Amino acid sequence: MPKNESTGKTIRVTLVRSAIGYTKDQKATVKALGLRRLHQTVEHKDTPALRGMLNKIIHLLKIEE
Repeated sequence: MPKNESTGKTIRVTLVRSAIGYTKDQKATVKALGLRRLHQTVEHKDTPALRGMLNKIIHLLKIEE
């Protein structure tokens, strides 16, 4: 098992700003995270791929570990 899966860390992500007016790839990243509406919260496993997605749209999110 990889190191980060054995710890079972999750990250809570909340959409706090609308993606309207931002680029198509940023809107697609919001959708890929499973966020559909403002103030919706989802939980994801902490992976390097997820960290990259969050870093791309960090200005739209609230992130809790």
